[in-house]
Amino acid sequence: MIHSMTAFARAQSQGAWGTAVCEIKSVNHRYLEIRVHLPDTLYELEQAMHELLCQHVKRGKVECYFRFQGIDSSNQPLQVNALLAKRVLEANQEIMKLSSVSGAINPMDILQWPGVIQSSEARLEGVHREVMKLLEAAVKDLLEARLREGEELKNIFLQRLDSIKLELGRAKDRIPMILQHQRERILKYFSDTQIEMDKQRLEQEMVMFTQKIDVTEEIERLETHVNEVRRVLKQGGLIGRRLDFLMQELNREANTLGSKSVDVDTTRASLEMKVLIEQMREQVQNVE
Repeated sequence: MIHSMTAFARAQSQGAWGTAVCEIKSVNHRYLEIRVHLPDTLYELEQAMHELLCQHVKRGKVECYFRFQGIDSSNQPLQVNALLAKRVLEANQEIMKLSSVSGAINPMDILQWPGVIQSSEARLEGVHREVMKLLEAAVKDLLEARLREGEELKNIFLQRLDSIKLELGRAKDRIPMILQHQRERILKYFSDTQIEMDKQRLEQEMVMFTQKIDVTEEIERLETHVNEVRRVLKQGGLIGRRLDFLMQELNREANTLGSKSVDVDTTRASLEMKVLIEQMREQVQNVE
């Protein structure tokens, strides 16, 4: 499977703690660049969110936006940690026994004991957990979107590779015809000028011409690169940079093929291949 670097995902969650919306968009980039935009209430989660995104996304420019609307806690009843308050009372009674001091403990003193009244920070921990779950859901949707587009890109690549293979076949088929045409042209020249034909000279001319137009190596390399692109696509994973390199090699061989061409059809095949390679190269920039 291959993944595109271009995708968008949105997730929303609502509960007693409030409402949160997460939006993630990613575009192509040479490396991995992640930016997380958070309201002040969730600022503490920036590092954890960054790490979570790094676990799932390996390449691309990723922008993550959060909007959060918490429930107004001013009208919420205070939550008392009854178990802790009981322990404070028991400890107070033990101290009074040891010190032989009598008297009832002031309830306000118990309420002021750290942790007896549940703090807003404790409630905020629950909000943080919900927000991280929301991010995980958004990341899952993002990866699915990147995968769907990646599969579409794969189909485009395979179609272009089939077309390149077809053009290579045409170029190979033209070589014997080009050589035959050149032999006939030389023979006609000798016939028209009524010059006695030197068979050895004819063979020398044909050898020189064959060497000049020999594109066997370029065609074989193009076929090899096409097969390698297919293998990489089948393998999947992080293949963007590998495909980018192969596009450069394909383009170089197609240029050489065109420069050696002495035939209109071969030149046309070379140009068509360069167009197909350029189309793939542009799409490769979106592959992770």
